[in-house]
Amino acid sequence: MKTRITELFGIRHPIIQGGMHYVGFAELAAAVSNAGGLGLITGLTQRTPELLAKEIARCRDMTDEPFGVNLTFLPTLSSPPYPEYIAAIVEGGVRIVETAGRSPEAYMPALKKAGIKVIHKCTSVRHALKAEAIGCDAVSVDGFECGGHPGEDDMPNMILLPRAAEELKIPFVASGGMADARSLVAALALGADGMNMGTRFVATQEAPVHQNVKDAIVAATELDTRLVMRGLRNTERVLTNSSVEQLIRIEKEKGADLKFDDIIDQVAGVYPRVMLQGEMDAGAWSCGMVVGLINDIPTVQELMDRIMDEAEQLITRRLSGFLEPALA
Repeated sequence: MKTRITELFGIRHPIIQGGMHYVGFAELAAAVSNAGGLGLITGLTQRTPELLAKEIARCRDMTDEPFGVNLTFLPTLSSPPYPEYIAAIVEGGVRIVETAGRSPEAYMPALKKAGIKVIHKCTSVRHALKAEAIGCDAVSVDGFECGGHPGEDDMPNMILLPRAAEELKIPFVASGGMADARSLVAALALGADGMNMGTRFVATQEAPVHQNVKDAIVAATELDTRLVMRGLRNTERVLTNSSVEQLIRIEKEKGADLKFDDIIDQVAGVYPRVMLQGEMDAGAWSCGMVVGLINDIPTVQELMDRIMDEAEQLITRRLSGFLEPALA
């Protein structure tokens, strides 16, 4: 399949594996790239730029296909050494970066000087237009369904994607609620040039996370995610568990007086315990509503092949079948 995204990144299929904390290691990124998509290493999961350089080298040993690195710009007082992380990306020969969180504007000169193509995650049209204005090559448009941080507009993809298509000149992919061929074809119909999948890729054989995580995703339904930290304007969609329900009780009790310190036990240091050790009640971890569409744990290659085969059938058979034949 050929779209502006496949052309931009030199990939066979318009499917991107989004950056995910303690999930986006070399094993998964390489598997996605080898299967024709764009795999991404999660930069800040690597605690230092030196460790990121080693992870990039590991991924390079596993694939000859294009892959990228996710860099999330955090609103913290003590920011990570982003220039050093960017240097590790450049020196590792990576030419695609997914940025997320705050605007990457301050780092765009360094990224563009190195010839890096930048795709920025956005949860609104206004943020997507800003990304376009500062020189991003593409954007990932995240609807309200997405796991992680959906922004504060609560805008689902059925509205957000066509609005993005009306406003943007650069290519964009749909993110949030993406799991299968139906997702891809719908995203293309709504104006996107491909799709970004996160939660779906966690439930694959190559995802380097504990089996408990994969099993929890398969067992969950579309009713099993919760929105937390709304009162802090840092909304996050997570999979429910006992710690998340406790977090929600604290939020209700504190109301407008809620502070981050009130819920730190439920949100800080959670990812290694969940993803690596399989402690499913350790705290809040990002997960999309798309869990309701995930019923198996295939290899990445099997998943990608299935999506592309079924997408072709949807387009050439189901959709074209609705058209009346032209009159002779």
